[in-house]
This record gives sequence, structure tokens and C-alpha cells, in this order.
Amino acid sequence: MSSRTRGLLFIVSAPSGAGKTTLVEHLVQILPNLRMSRSYTSRPARDGERDGVDYNFVSRDEFQDMVRAGAFLEWADVFGHCYGTAAEDTERLVAAGQDVVLVIDVQGARQVKAHGVDHTAIFVLPPSYEVLERRLRGRSKDSEEQMQTRLATARAEASSYDDYDYVVVNDQLEPTVVRLQEIIAAERSRTHRMRSIAEEIIKSFRH
Repeated sequence: MSSRTRGLLFIVSAPSGAGKTTLVEHLVQILPNLRMSRSYTSRPARDGERDGVDYNFVSRDEFQDMVRAGAFLEWADVFGHCYGTAAEDTERLVAAGQDVVLVIDVQGARQVKAHGVDHTAIFVLPPSYEVLERRLRGRSKDSEEQMQTRLATARAEASSYDDYDYVVVNDQLEPTVVRLQEIIAAERSRTHRMRSIAEEIIKSFRH
């Protein structure tokens, strides 16, 4: 029986502190054939992070060289450090039949859309602004000035939910992961993506 030859590209965005990375890390452990894209970044590695595993760590000059070469599907300067998704890396995985999820901000999602790349975009919201602020303050060592910048960015990003195909509210981890699974299962089952498999089955009806 034949199967899809190309994988699917998913985008998961959220205001900072809404838990998008944790959600996707759980998701890729559960779902077969789903991989989280590994970004390039100009920031130094944190304790426990490994080059080529957590991120592709490059210098700021190397990152800018990649920008000038048009190497990125999307990239952004986030609080003083650059992050980007290499177009070639993503295409190689999708072309090999691998489903890929990009955990990127609103700005990055707009860049992917501008490239005209086929994708499904999911926006994660916290249950409330108060919950978001509590999560950010609980995990962050930022100064109050930096915290206010993050919160202002989060307020601006939250209103972008309407640009996405799906919206989920991250109230509790496990139920939210289940909702993401359901979205991915639905997208994998769309008629135009299942056509080759369906046609093989239909042939067996004609014996």
C-alpha cells in the first residue's frame, strides 16, 4: 500500500510563557513520524544544552551570513539573540516523508506564510494573562525591566491568534497535548493527503 510521499509542516506559536515548547516536546515523544525542528541560534549554549541536539549554535556573524544567503525559512532577533529555521533542513525532512513541527513566534510564522510553504498553524493561549504572568515570573531570572518587555510582547502576540488555523488553550499539560494530537491526526487524514492510500484501497473493491 502506498503512503504519503511528503511529510507535513506544522507551526506552533504562543506568547512567551504559554508553554509551547513543553507541549511540543511531549507531543513528539508520543506521535510517530513527528519531529521538532532544530533551530539555529546565535546565543551561547546554556548548561546541559548540546550543539546539534538542542540547537545548532553559531556565532552572530555566522548567523548573519546565513541570513544574507537566504538560508532561513524564518528567523528573528528575540531579546538580543537570533533564532532561525533553515529552509534546507526543513525541506529535507518533509521531502523524506517526515512530519515536522516548528516552535516559533508570531513573527516567524508570518515569514513562513510569506514563503508560501504549505503548513498548518496552531496558536497556544494561556488560560488568562494572570496565569501567563505567574508562569513567566516563576521560571525567569529576568530583571523587572526585562519582564515588562516580555509581558508587553506577550500582550501584542496574543491578539495574533486569528491568523492561525487552530487555537488551543493550555490549561493543563496532558489534555492540551491530546488536543494537539487530535489536530495533527485530522490534518494527516485530509482527503487530498490520503488520496493515494484511499485509491489503493478502492482498487481492492474492484476485484
